[in-house]
Amino acid sequence: MAVVSSSIFEEGKSAKAMGKPDSANPYEAGSQESLDWLEGYTAGEPEPSAAGPSDD
Repeated sequence: MAVVSSSIFEEGKSAKAMGKPDSANPYEAGSQESLDWLEGYTAGEPEPSAAGPSDD
């Protein structure tokens, strides 16, 4: 996903680093700002697999 606002992305990263829940997102759900914040919040987390967990 393309991030439009790097400053909002950084806000999300900071919130995660401070241990805040993802519900601390201050932006309207579905807005580009909210998406950018969540992208920052989840940065560095592994992408979920569409196939689901493997049975290794």
